[in-house]
Amino acid sequence: MRVNLGIWDKLNRLVVFLLFVAGLLGAFFWHLPLVETNKRYRKDILDLDAKIREQERISRLLKASIHAIQNDPRTLERLAREKLGYAKTNEVVIRFDPPVAAHRPRR
Repeated sequence: MRVNLGIWDKLNRLVVFLLFVAGLLGAFFWHLPLVETNKRYRKDILDLDAKIREQERISRLLKASIHAIQNDPRTLERLAREKLGYAKTNEVVIRFDPPVAAHRPRR
């Protein structure tokens, strides 16, 4: 046998529903900082992965340069000419100094 409580039955159901919704909202706002932190960490990981890829690209270029210097005499000769100013016999090396900036007096 069921007793008709009238409006109290509906109010009890409404209160239970509102408590459930409040619990869900509380859990959401309690975990929101964790979600934001996770999002920031994921962005940092993507940025670091991009930096790793760039450093690996630079590493490959440097390894190729080292390999060329160690195994290609023309590369070594070119570098000696550019960096040290070496020349073959009967060659003349001409060096140009960078232009000096003209200093104008202020008016």
